[in-house]
Amino acid sequence: MPARPPAIICLVLLALACASEHGGFVNRMAHTATPYLARAARQPVSWQPWSREVFSLAARLDRPVLLYVGAEDCRWCTVMDREVYSDPELGALIDSLFVPVRVDRDERPDVAQRYQAAILSLAGLRGYPLTVFLTPDGAAFFGGTYFPANDPVTGRGLKQLLPDIARDFRERRDFLLRHAAVVRQLTISRGLGVHGVLRPQALALEIGSVRAALDVARQAGRPLRGLAPTQAVILLLMEYSRGGDTSALAAATRQLDAVLDSGAAAAATLDEPPETVRASLARALSLAWVFTAEPRYRDAGRDQLTALLHSLTFGIGRALFTDRDGFAISAAITAADALRDSVAQRRALAALDTLLRRVYARGRGVRHTSTGALTGLLQDQVQVGGACVAAYNATGKPRYLDVARDLAAVMERDFSDPAGGYFDVAARDGSAPPVDDRAKPVLDDLLPGANPWAAHMLLGLSAVTGEPDYRRRAEATLEAFAGAVTGEGVGASSFLLVARDALAQPRERR
Repeated sequence: MPARPPAIICLVLLALACASEHGGFVNRMAHTATPYLARAARQPVSWQPWSREVFSLAARLDRPVLLYVGAEDCRWCTVMDREVYSDPELGALIDSLFVPVRVDRDERPDVAQRYQAAILSLAGLRGYPLTVFLTPDGAAFFGGTYFPANDPVTGRGLKQLLPDIARDFRERRDFLLRHAAVVRQLTISRGLGVHGVLRPQALALEIGSVRAALDVARQAGRPLRGLAPTQAVILLLMEYSRGGDTSALAAATRQLDAVLDSGAAAAATLDEPPETVRASLARALSLAWVFTAEPRYRDAGRDQLTALLHSLTFGIGRALFTDRDGFAISAAITAADALRDSVAQRRALAALDTLLRRVYARGRGVRHTSTGALTGLLQDQVQVGGACVAAYNATGKPRYLDVARDLAAVMERDFSDPAGGYFDVAARDGSAPPVDDRAKPVLDDLLPGANPWAAHMLLGLSAVTGEPDYRRRAEATLEAFAGAVTGEGVGASSFLLVARDALAQPRERR
């Protein structure tokens, strides 16, 4: 009898690992790397980790995949875990009809962002958790965010929806496959970018729309919270710094005042990673202090910086995610410099040194986590590279510049697209589904858009080294998306910030 191919052997072993002696799935979350996933080990849903093999198993069983993406710092994820996935009846229903897959948003931001874009196309919804129904090749055909366990009145509870979705998958397969293909194409087209030229007047119009969006939200009594609006405040503060635009300064400080007066600064970290929101807010407040000399911004900035540094202790039980920790460290270094806080700066540099020891290898870049199979993402290289540029500017130590230059080389080698910009992942990593369309993120989400922040890092390297190639790469990256950010409002804040930086650089260095 001929030997079975290795792929078949792997599939059989996976099926045995997933199945109980009674033929059903078993919950495999106890063996995952993050505390968020491990806490789901006792749920009566037989959650499987994200892997290519699980999608192969779904194809073998001819079942759709129920993908659930949640996060540690997501209120509605907590509600859904407590009120929905703790229901044994619902768990049995899921296990009998689907292959359930659970993902930690912060462990796999590439997966989360890809399917968040799909849900935006499918349902016009943003935010977490994500509840997505996939074909066995990874294409989304239905989904949303939060679903209750039971809602017989509207029919939107999972107990009502799941049998209908499974039946449609069996009986209307051709229609679902065509629908999934359309959603996939829409998702891909959103991430391709539209080339254009960086024009000051066009950028000014987009910045004006950001300013208007912040004012409308504030006047409605609901100041925008989270990383993206705080990046918008930084954009407006830098507009004032460059040209003395007092209307931009007024809009930025009105937004900060509304956040501070409403107590939203303390709550700003809800539903997003605390480090990233605090980091952006600390930077915004420290800049506001520099530009206005208003003590409340200095004091609030110090409070945010202290809380941020406390969260960057890398203690036992704390999940390490390189992209968000790199961003937080970079902002902490910058804010500490603006606030003239040498103690905070030393703590931020110590956190950077610890992070580099745990995730960085010369010539290979930085990993997304210190454990697990996932190699580094574009955001990881960009955020740590930016932190190293900030550290070099603060200390003059060549080792930080060496790391930043190495990460810029890795970024160009492994992530660049000849058509312009950078992909979010280096290549198919063995843990993605068969549908593995790489994206080129440009808009702000849980972190600044990866492509504009790549240009930010490259502009920083150009400034400290005087090497024009970094400058050319930054400009080419921004131009690859110059036609794609029109009308995106607050979400385009980081792109607009970096594009203005690029245009503001003296002509002789261009």
